Amino acid sequence: MARTGIAVFLDMLAEFGVRHVFGNPGTTELPLSDALVGDERFHYVLGLQEVPVMAMADGYAMASGSLGVVNVHIACGLGNAMGMLYNAYREGTPLLLTAGQQDRRLKFEEPILGADLAAVARPWTKWSAEVERVEDLPAALRRGVQTALTPPTGPVFLALPLDVQMATSDKLDLSPIRLPDRHVRPPVEAIRRAASLLLEAENPAILAGSRVTEAGGVLELVAVAERLGAPVYCESGTTHGRLPFPCHHPLSGPGLPLWSPEVRARLDEFDVVLVVGMDLLRQYLYHEPSRAVPKHVKLVQIDEDPWQLGKNYQVEVGVIGDSKTSLAELAELLSATATREQTQRAARRAARWSEQHAASREALKQRIAQQRDVRPMTPLTLMGALAHAVTPNTAIVEEAVTTTNTTLERLGAIGEPSGYFGHRGWALGWGLGVALGVKLAWPDRPVLAILGDGAAMYGIQGLWSAAHHRISVTFVIANNAQYEILKVGARGLQLPRAEQNRFLGMDLVEPEIDFVALAQSLGVDACRITEPDELTRRVAESLGSDRPLLIDVPIQRQLPKRLEYG
Repeated sequence: MARTGIAVFLDMLAEFGVRHVFGNPGTTELPLSDALVGDERFHYVLGLQEVPVMAMADGYAMASGSLGVVNVHIACGLGNAMGMLYNAYREGTPLLLTAGQQDRRLKFEEPILGADLAAVARPWTKWSAEVERVEDLPAALRRGVQTALTPPTGPVFLALPLDVQMATSDKLDLSPIRLPDRHVRPPVEAIRRAASLLLEAENPAILAGSRVTEAGGVLELVAVAERLGAPVYCESGTTHGRLPFPCHHPLSGPGLPLWSPEVRARLDEFDVVLVVGMDLLRQYLYHEPSRAVPKHVKLVQIDEDPWQLGKNYQVEVGVIGDSKTSLAELAELLSATATREQTQRAARRAARWSEQHAASREALKQRIAQQRDVRPMTPLTLMGALAHAVTPNTAIVEEAVTTTNTTLERLGAIGEPSGYFGHRGWALGWGLGVALGVKLAWPDRPVLAILGDGAAMYGIQGLWSAAHHRISVTFVIANNAQYEILKVGARGLQLPRAEQNRFLGMDLVEPEIDFVALAQSLGVDACRITEPDELTRRVAESLGSDRPLLIDVPIQRQLPKRLEYG
């Protein structure tokens, strides 16, 4: 039986288990929009602009671990989406991004909105193509989905010409989409060498990243850390991503600092470092010394992505394999081959690190208590208030790096590692939409989004989607009326006017943004809170509510002498 291209597209996605399509429609997407009318297999999540649309799909895919499907308008819509596509590319989020393309019969005439869409998307996707024949659409879809979901995972793009969407054919291969098993075992000899080097270490440490969580390897990482008695450090705030290790575990250390010299100082005491599931290292600004890993440190690196192994720093042992599988085999080998003396050394190390981390956590609590009466609230006071409001199953999305500073992690307030989402790409506007996507993936979990005022304005249209689709996320705006990270960066570069506290284009004043009125105009309840106890109460109430709420919290505007992180 003859079928239209767009009907086949939707049938194959539905059979694969896709239930949400995120989009903002345009003329070249009308066949898709029309086909979705009354199609109860799909929930079409409408966004008013492509930034929140892409971010919602990103959050949904990260939380669900499944494919996020996005449809945007031709050239201009794809252009609006590119910042969020960059984020997804840096995260490795499995997205299928599609855009309508002009009818091919107009192609030679250079029609309105016509462009080489596949070329535009190609730099920030694993695969990008335009479907030229309706008969090729099923194969293109199968290839795209498999490419997106096979490690290293990431976004793919398909341009769908208007006439291909509407064309019919009875010569279509409708074979279902199937995925290979992603759990690639590591080479036996490589894991053996890794275990031997780690057991012989006097003072080992672990650097862990988002891909541990996304591979489902958190418990396996815990087993490795406990067998070694090694502290576990997460990525710097500029690439923080997902939380790969329980923050309340005694071996959980603070995140890596932001700048190379401080990272180097943190790592200097270790002789062997296991790196797993993280990019080593993607730095933000150049500082001397530029090499963040000291020369004497021997690296053992495990990753699904061979591109990451030894990319920036030479490794002693490189292991290509699924993070969960590799960590499980490493933990088993550590247990089986450790001598009695090595086991005792690991226990002594674990006790020492547990005591040090507990003391650090207590010192942080004391600092928060000392700042409690300062108004406007300090960032630490804000984060302390939120720590009292969240529950163990609260999902937390952060896009306010100068405010959050891993405070919730250092307090042990994040109950479950997979429920944390931090920025990795740093195209702004990400957090608000991601929080909506996470809530759609996890409707039974409360979701808290902690957003900087500047970042929130890049994706503020997402509040309308929250109201329209009744997505109950609690948004907290850390409002210091400035782009603080830029000011800190300028001072770090020792720029002369920044040293005099003079900045251009970095203050959000005259007029200041009225987030309460703005949220209410988009259908979301909102309030401004200046007291920490009231903030704790209102956030706790909102996390148990079935309605979205935005809370605007004014915080101190005075720049810190240095940006503390970890």
